Amino acid sequence: MAKVKKAELKKEKTSARGSGKSLVIVESPAKAKTINRYLGSNYIVKASLGHIKDLPKNDLGVDLENNFAPSYGPIPTKERVIRELKEAARKAGVIYLAADPDREGEAICQHLAEELSDGKKVYRVLFNEITKNAIQEAFRNPGEINERLVEAQQARRILDRLVGYKVSPLLWDKVRRGLSAGRVQTVALRFIVEREREIRAFQKEEYWTITAHLRATHPPVFDARLIKHGKQDFVVRGESVSGSIQAQAEKGKLLIANDAEASQWLARLQKEKFVVASTETKEVSRRPLPPFITSTLQQEAARKLNFSAKYTMGLAQRLYEGVEYGEEGLVGLITYMRTDSIRVSEVALGEVRKLIPEQYGKNYLPTEANVYRSKKGAQDAHEAVRPTSALRTPEQAARYLSEDEAKLYRLIWQRFVASQMTPALYERTTIEIAAGEFGLRATGSVLKFDGFLKVYEEAKDQRGEEDEEFGRRLPAVKPGEELHLSKIAPEQHFTEPPPRYNEASLVKILEEKGIGRPSTYAAILGTIQERDYVQKQGKSRKSPFVPTELGEIVTGLLVDNFEEIFDVAYTAKMEEELDEIEDGKKGWTETLHEFYREFEKELKQAEKHMADIKRMEEPTEFSCEKCGKPMVIRWGRHGKFLACSGYPECTNTRELADQSAPEIEEEPLEEFCENCGRPMVRKRGRFGQFLACSGYPECKTTRQIGKEQKKPPVPTGELCPKCGSELVLREGRYGEFTSCSKYPKCKFIKPKLTGVACPECGQGQLVEKGSKRGKFYSCDRYPECKYSLRNKPVAEKCPQCGSAFLVEKTSSAGTTLECPTENCDYRQAA
Repeated sequence: MAKVKKAELKKEKTSARGSGKSLVIVESPAKAKTINRYLGSNYIVKASLGHIKDLPKNDLGVDLENNFAPSYGPIPTKERVIRELKEAARKAGVIYLAADPDREGEAICQHLAEELSDGKKVYRVLFNEITKNAIQEAFRNPGEINERLVEAQQARRILDRLVGYKVSPLLWDKVRRGLSAGRVQTVALRFIVEREREIRAFQKEEYWTITAHLRATHPPVFDARLIKHGKQDFVVRGESVSGSIQAQAEKGKLLIANDAEASQWLARLQKEKFVVASTETKEVSRRPLPPFITSTLQQEAARKLNFSAKYTMGLAQRLYEGVEYGEEGLVGLITYMRTDSIRVSEVALGEVRKLIPEQYGKNYLPTEANVYRSKKGAQDAHEAVRPTSALRTPEQAARYLSEDEAKLYRLIWQRFVASQMTPALYERTTIEIAAGEFGLRATGSVLKFDGFLKVYEEAKDQRGEEDEEFGRRLPAVKPGEELHLSKIAPEQHFTEPPPRYNEASLVKILEEKGIGRPSTYAAILGTIQERDYVQKQGKSRKSPFVPTELGEIVTGLLVDNFEEIFDVAYTAKMEEELDEIEDGKKGWTETLHEFYREFEKELKQAEKHMADIKRMEEPTEFSCEKCGKPMVIRWGRHGKFLACSGYPECTNTRELADQSAPEIEEEPLEEFCENCGRPMVRKRGRFGQFLACSGYPECKTTRQIGKEQKKPPVPTGELCPKCGSELVLREGRYGEFTSCSKYPKCKFIKPKLTGVACPECGQGQLVEKGSKRGKFYSCDRYPECKYSLRNKPVAEKCPQCGSAFLVEKTSSAGTTLECPTENCDYRQAA
């Protein structure tokens, strides 16, 4: 919508203020608290706690016959919030909507306006940072809701709903219930799965390099690598060796394939004289990187701080919304963190250019401010992620922040300050050496002026050749100077497969390929892990993602049956079309019609032809130990398992052995066959390791191995309240629990009490329970009362709102006690 003229706005605001206070609505209580400080007593600031309306949970909510008209309705859990906002709006003279400055924020404002306006004038205010000047300037120049932004968000929401609502049930039917498909989520998973397939298919190849250890007239001694024979180049370290040796030879490169070949080249090279052919020294500059955008912040926080994307965004949200900063009170420390623009305001540039010479010296300040170009399609109305004031140094801010908040603030501050500093200067030297028909090369690089590196240097996933030469000093030599050979060393190498994706590199490839928006990456990474599609190979945030069997099956089914919809290029094209809707170049319904034509076609094909994994049976060489019939592989909710083909008459099942274990032919064990008494041996078949009788084929007894034996029940000394037998401590799938020793005759299980009364029914008590996703807490009157929560309740009253209990939350920042009430932001260290 066109912005309202300032004169009209001033007139309308003056008239509205006479009839009551102004109502300002933001998303979060923390943001409301900070903004309230800057607006004064004529304003009431309330929080919507995010979206108040959405598509229905149990229905598609999109009219396919009526131009994809969405059926938005109030979110059931937000009914109380909506009532409170309506009451405040009824008393207010004018309404200001101040949600975040992006598509989601604009959609929130649209829904708030629909619910609250009731004929009153509604204004939209935008700001990229929560500081006094930014807030007051935004309220001096309010505008209206941007319909194009709302339409772009609505189109994305409907696209995601169509894919999720139509495709997920197919997975429930063909694989198992509870699975999900997502328009962007599936493409992210596809990257991980296809990389894993590349790694499995990779055949490592041996190659050798030769290095000469040389001494010139002047020190130091140095190494030079063999790079050439005649006009042909050798394959050297740092180059990718793909395909066969023959393929490399066809490209005109010499590949030293083994120890024998290396020895032959070595013998020839040792006979030659080593003479300096040429030397070159030049100055090389390295420019600083631009300030952070959302994706680069997530990547660097993962590499340098070991933070997940989700955790990084949570910390950034708190820094943006405001923290208590000594005498300044509540203040936002960084600009809005969901951005793809690297633009910086003139005010911020002026401030940082004043700071640099004062803190680091005049040599570190460039003549003019460094200017960076945002990528195509970036929303330049936003700014880069930067400190709201560069004068708030990390050392000063650390006093008011948690340890992890301080780490992230330091990272953002350093990157921003460094982006406006002079380049680093290196002196790079290259010495070319002739040894008969052979050519060798030595390179070295020395830092002359650190420039921006004094403040910040970007982390890297892998070291490159430039990193290896850095700090390597070479002697001063002249062309024609003869060098003394100390020794020649051959070195064996093997080509390596491409690395698996971790959080940082996955975010990087998603951004490079134009998949999704940076603001959605944290949620995508969380979803593919929660759905058990991928696992991390290690506990670190830097640990790589490995697809699970389930993830590979789901990806295969979706990519095979929806070739267009889950294609990388097609998904990127959809992002471009959403940008075009935002820019007013394309209608949102036109985009949806084009998408649905292709989607409907592929959906119908998938319904007919998608493989039915759930009902498939794969034959094996095993026999059922109960009835003797062949065992088959089936798919269940926990993956593949062995089942008797005589089902339902025989219900025998077994876990499938780990197929990733190393191959074992036969290994005798100190165990004996229960049927014939002969020794058992460890074997490996198509489906992993197992125990088999050494008397095969006369005796066909087999037994599963690799399953950890459970600890025996431990008596507790307590008596069962149901039957009077002793209670014992047992080990179950989800941890230890106390139950009756007479199980299965008596099925009593002792609940783990928390001492907190159920807030929903008031009659039961919250008890600890376990599931495959970990502990949770629910009412002991289940199923009469279905109240539950994920965090541990603590019998301690909230001093702020009076809630009967607090909940315990643990993060890398430590353990805190927080109020579970939606509108209460009470938090304390545990």
